[in-house]
Amino acid sequence: MSVGLVDLTREAFAALGPLARAADDFLPREGQTQMAMAVAATVEAGGVLVVEAGTGVGKTFSYLVPALLSGERVLLSTATKTLQDQLAGRDLPRLAQALGVPVRQAVLKGRASYLCLHRMELARRDATLPDRTAVRALAKVEQWAQSTASGDLAELPGLDERSPVIPLVTSTRENCLGSQCPKAKACHVNLARREAMAADVVVVNHHLFFADLAVRESGMAELLPTVRVAVFDEAHQLNETGVQFLGRQLGTAQVLDFTRDLLAAGLQLARGLADWQQHAAACERAARDLRLVVGRTPPGARLRWQGPAPDGVPEPEWTAALNEIIAALQGAAEALDTVSEIAPDFPRLHERALSLTERTRAFLAPPAEGSIRWVDAGNHLRLVESPLDIAEAVRSRMLRLPEAGAEASRRSWIFTSATLGDDDRLTWFTEPCGLQDAHILRVGSPFDYARQAALYVPRAMPAPNDPGHAPAVARLAEQGARRLGGRTMVLTTTLRALRAIGEQLQDRLGSEGALEVLVQGQQPKRLLIDRFREGDSRGRPGCVLVASASFWEGVDVPGDALQLVVIDKLPFPPPNDPLVEARAQRLQAQGRNAFNSYYVPEAAVALKQGAGRLIRSEADRGVLVVCDPRLATMGYGRRLLAALPPMRRLEAADQFEAALDALGADPATRTSTTGLRDP
Repeated sequence: MSVGLVDLTREAFAALGPLARAADDFLPREGQTQMAMAVAATVEAGGVLVVEAGTGVGKTFSYLVPALLSGERVLLSTATKTLQDQLAGRDLPRLAQALGVPVRQAVLKGRASYLCLHRMELARRDATLPDRTAVRALAKVEQWAQSTASGDLAELPGLDERSPVIPLVTSTRENCLGSQCPKAKACHVNLARREAMAADVVVVNHHLFFADLAVRESGMAELLPTVRVAVFDEAHQLNETGVQFLGRQLGTAQVLDFTRDLLAAGLQLARGLADWQQHAAACERAARDLRLVVGRTPPGARLRWQGPAPDGVPEPEWTAALNEIIAALQGAAEALDTVSEIAPDFPRLHERALSLTERTRAFLAPPAEGSIRWVDAGNHLRLVESPLDIAEAVRSRMLRLPEAGAEASRRSWIFTSATLGDDDRLTWFTEPCGLQDAHILRVGSPFDYARQAALYVPRAMPAPNDPGHAPAVARLAEQGARRLGGRTMVLTTTLRALRAIGEQLQDRLGSEGALEVLVQGQQPKRLLIDRFREGDSRGRPGCVLVASASFWEGVDVPGDALQLVVIDKLPFPPPNDPLVEARAQRLQAQGRNAFNSYYVPEAAVALKQGAGRLIRSEADRGVLVVCDPRLATMGYGRRLLAALPPMRRLEAADQFEAALDALGADPATRTSTTGLRDP
């Protein structure tokens, strides 16, 4: 009688199983085994499983072990390219060796991650590189291009992810020449796709997955129907990632990118055959005029767009500016049509001009039914029309793939994250993702939070909308950082608070030199996190990190380097955000209470994610401070508190100070986990 996958999985996690034999520090954990068994059962029978696995469960091994033991073709989707590299470079090879399972794996990323040899050549001839730093960066890329096998820019050390050279040496769906490219045979993107089609396990990211679901361009249209098991890790990001791709977008930056490529190709390959500078100038002017029509906006502003023009923007000027873009693009398209046979660059540029024209025209017409429009206003504009969630796309375009036929009923879908909601059915995640019929499993964290962590809600803190709130948060963080010698992370809900708190801490602490205050935006994220993890080692000062947005999740700082997390206020979604407003209105139209059904669950999940930065291993100790009295005084505060790990409560300032002093006085070392431990 053959051994089933559930039994094989149970044996793998046993005290004397292959994982324990492969690494001395492996210890069976009930929650990890429970999740792994549920994944194995789903892989065997098919269907949809949603698992919320608390921090420390080891969910990565819980889905990888049964996936590898199944012998099925597997698609793994993660939230970021960094997590992709961790899976492919560390977790998969270690597990495959421990289990004795030969696995051919491949990583597939978006085009912007791979060097484009053709565009690198164009960039070399381009005399308009912004500065000497860009010239040196291009030279470094060219030298690396001689030796790289994958073309993955993540392998190039020292290349800043914000470098202006990156868009010059990578392709997009719009500017790729496809089979007509003179470098098509050596194309790194095509090589990555071929390897993915031949692999047993393919690791992608959510952005790439939904981009392909929307435009069928990345190669997954051929890949996904051949996959029997699909796993989405960090699944809490799926809905917000998906809505970015399942609608329509037009950015002034896209028009400016087209303008740059138009001018470079025209002057290099067809000089004198058209007035390329005039056409480029017309497109650039039209894009900038559209930005000027909107006027000054706060950083990161999202403008509601319910009528013919966004709120606060005069309709005649808005319509005229969009028509100006159409006219400029049409003029460029006509010029490109006359030189289409000279080089493959020109037909592709012609297609881009027509595509941008079509998108611009679409934004002059009313939005599709069930969609919401808004404008992201920064240095550039981004016009967006999207569905309110991904539920329909998941049901019709993922779970019922038309290409899969009868195999669709046997396909296994696993969605997992440490934070997926604050109720037993995980409705925060399952409703917008169309997964209400999924099997639900919640596995608690193995950490002893009552012993390892404490929660403090300072009652005397000013109200969150009080002008004195941010300075008060900074003073509390300063007090904690001084007692601990750094080891403090401040998470803010707005960029305004980020700047105010960061500036005050840099003025008070940074100027003294005893502590280093790191503020998001002043250095690349990776460098900030690396420096913060170092802490006061190697004779350097301790660190305070002030951050917002993406730092609320995915930041892992185990050990002494982080012992105090300060959250400035409850992370309710901004009510004036057009997407938030539209979702709330839909709930009200359904007769539901938008605050209880949307705002509170959103805040609960975000608060849980922020709090999750504090305790990352069994050895960690720390204090979480939420500088918002509403958590202790309002009725909904009980629901938010219930979403947090069960930390012990500190009721007064002297208890908070005593807890910090106890942490500062504890010299116990924190050893990092090794071998097959899955933190």
